[in-house]
Amino acid sequence: DEQSNHSKTYLPHHASHHRSTTLVTIHPEPSPLLPSLISRPLTPFPSTMVLEATMICLDNSEWMRNGDYPPSRLDAQQDAVNLLCSVKVNQNPENTVGVLTSAGTSARVLITQTQDLGKVLQTLHDITLAPYSRPAKGEVVGSDGIAAAIQKACLALKHRQNQNQRPRVVVFVGSPIVTPAEELVKLGKKMKKNGVRLDVICFGEVEQNEEKLQAFVAAADPGPDDESGGCHFLSVPVGSRILSDVLLTSEIVSGGGSGRAGPSSAGGGADVGDGGGGGDFPFGVDPSIDPELAMALRISMEEEKARQESMQKDQAGSAAAAGEAGAGAGARG
Repeated sequence: DEQSNHSKTYLPHHASHHRSTTLVTIHPEPSPLLPSLISRPLTPFPSTMVLEATMICLDNSEWMRNGDYPPSRLDAQQDAVNLLCSVKVNQNPENTVGVLTSAGTSARVLITQTQDLGKVLQTLHDITLAPYSRPAKGEVVGSDGIAAAIQKACLALKHRQNQNQRPRVVVFVGSPIVTPAEELVKLGKKMKKNGVRLDVICFGEVEQNEEKLQAFVAAADPGPDDESGGCHFLSVPVGSRILSDVLLTSEIVSGGGSGRAGPSSAGGGADVGDGGGGGDFPFGVDPSIDPELAMALRISMEEEKARQESMQKDQAGSAAAAGEAGAGAGARG
C-alpha cells in the first residue's frame, strides 16, 4: 500500500508476475550543504586560460639536505613543485609540464612534457641528491649548473608538441650560485628574445643569491604589456612559512603582474612574514573559499605547537634531572 507520509511505494513480495508495477520517483530532502557547495568555486586558483608549456627546474644539490625549510629543503621543494604542476595543468586543459634537475655533472631532464600528474608525483618522489664533490683549493663553494639547466629546459620547450603553447621556465634555487651575474643577464636577454618567460623561486641562500637572481629575471622580463604574464621573482627567507604555502599565494601561481621583477623591484614576495603572502587570512587560505582546509591547517598548527611545548618541557626536565644527579654524585665524592 502507498503510504501518504512517504514518497516511496512498497510492493508485496508475493506480487504475481502479471501484476503491473508502478514506478515512483523518490524525492529526498535537500541537503543543507547543497547551496554552499554550489556557490563554492571549484578551485581557488585563477580561471585564466593561459596556454603554456612549463619546464620546472629543481635544485637537487647537497644543500637540499638542510632542514631549515621543514622537513628538508628537498622535501619542501618537491611539495611546491607538485602544487605548481597541479595549478598549471588545471589552468588550461591543454597545458603541459616538464621536470628537470640542475645539480650533478649535468642537468637531467626527467619529464619532457606531460599532463599526467601521477607521473609527475612519482618522478618527484624518485629524485635523489647529486653526489657531493669536494671543491678544489681556492674554488668557490656553490652550484654552477643553473645556466646549463635553463638552457636545456629552453631546448626541451623548443621541441614541444604544441607550438601554440607559450614556453615558461620555473627555477627553484636553494644553493649558492657561482655563475657570474653577467652570464645570467646574458642568458635572460636571450630568453626574452626567444619569447621564453622565466619565474625564479629563491630560498635557502637568499642573501647571497637574491641580487644576482633579480638581475637575471629583470633581463628576461618583456615588460608590463606582455600578455603571457611576464616574469616573476619570489624570495622566501628562512623561518617565514612553508615553501608551498608562500608559492600558493604568490604571483607565480596567480599569474598577476604586480610581482614582476624589474631593475628596482623586490620581486613581489621578498619579505614574507608569518601571515604574509596570504592577505589577511591565516595560512594564506580564505576560510570562505575552503573552510575545511582552513580548519585543518589551524588544528594542525595547534597540535604542532602543543607537541613542541611538550618536547621542550621534557627536555628541560631531563636536563634538570641530569643536573641533580651530577650534583649528588659530586657531593658523595
